[in-house]
Amino acid sequence: MLATDIDSDGIAVLRLDNEQRRNALSIAMRNAISDTLDQWATDERIRVVVLTGTGTTFCAGFDLKEFAQPDLARTIRDSSHRYHIAVWEFPKPIIAAVNGAAFGGGFDLSLLCDIRIAVPTAEFAHPEIKFGAPPLFTPLQWIVGAGIARDLCLTGRRIDAAEAHRLGLVNTIADADSLLDDAKATARVIAEAPQAALEATKRYLVSSAGVTFDEAFEVEHDRVFDQFLLGAFGPGRAT
Repeated sequence: MLATDIDSDGIAVLRLDNEQRRNALSIAMRNAISDTLDQWATDERIRVVVLTGTGTTFCAGFDLKEFAQPDLARTIRDSSHRYHIAVWEFPKPIIAAVNGAAFGGGFDLSLLCDIRIAVPTAEFAHPEIKFGAPPLFTPLQWIVGAGIARDLCLTGRRIDAAEAHRLGLVNTIADADSLLDDAKATARVIAEAPQAALEATKRYLVSSAGVTFDEAFEVEHDRVFDQFLLGAFGPGRAT
């Protein structure tokens, strides 16, 4: 489900490890991410986290097989809420090493990280709009601006790593065989700063937007789940 590693420099790697499901965000996967980040938040060994996926997909989004099971509705919503907040409010820097497609919830996951480094074959999209699910808009608009965010959320179109880099969504493009090394190198540069300064900066970054993430999230996530998502999808999709 997850693979983790912590090196002597204080760089922790969190790898989504369900290649058969294209690293889809199942309930179990979301809970594992939340639990791991909760533990790492107070682990003094860890300075910076690098988040990536196994195989050629970063994350294909939510595992929608679970949405076809009405008895899971509350668990899906609650685990999703907890997971998003755990990533967004994690007190240490997170670098997304985007090793392939980042769609739907996988796109959101990359946006909740502080820095994104992607391989040339990476793609980003919000295809869930085509299935009747409004995307999470606010984190995207904070990064690329409202105009581009509206385009991507309303059309659901895919953008490649080169366009994502032009838009400021991706900070750096790295070769596939050096992606993790490049992400760790950036993490080590970040880790040169005192931990107290890093965590204070992270708190500022999270709270500095005109509307708080929690305020936006309640509308774009919780209400979307209640009004649009639960019970709306058939089996077999991951978005």
